[in-house]
Amino acid sequence: MDELIRRVSRIGLSEAFLRFATVGTLGFLWDTGTVYLLRPHVNLYVAGTCGFVVAATFNWFINRIWTFREIQHAPMHIQWGKFLAANAVGFVANRGTFFLLVAFWPLVVEHPVIGIAAGSMAGLVFNYFLSKTLVFR
Repeated sequence: MDELIRRVSRIGLSEAFLRFATVGTLGFLWDTGTVYLLRPHVNLYVAGTCGFVVAATFNWFINRIWTFREIQHAPMHIQWGKFLAANAVGFVANRGTFFLLVAFWPLVVEHPVIGIAAGSMAGLVFNYFLSKTLVFR
């Protein structure tokens, strides 16, 4: 995977951003799985919030051991807390997009994955910038 990341980075994106986006794609799967698992039991707003926390935790761990592996890390519990705090801005963009689509577009209520994908893309840049500058430094 690292070789593929190195090759793709030749288009002008940093390797760290490409790794972060790759991890984010995996987080999208965790997020979607959590929402669909919880959907029969709670409303989409609760399921979406839980999905975000599950995905953020998974993403933090993979980013810690892969994306930003070359840096000296803070203790896990401190860094995880910083990651969640920093990604609160991304949460507003991510879940704000998701919640708006759920509220105003019936297709998203039927197929939440559409809103999850839109929200993930909305939060990506915020989450990368804040993670790189505040959490993994």
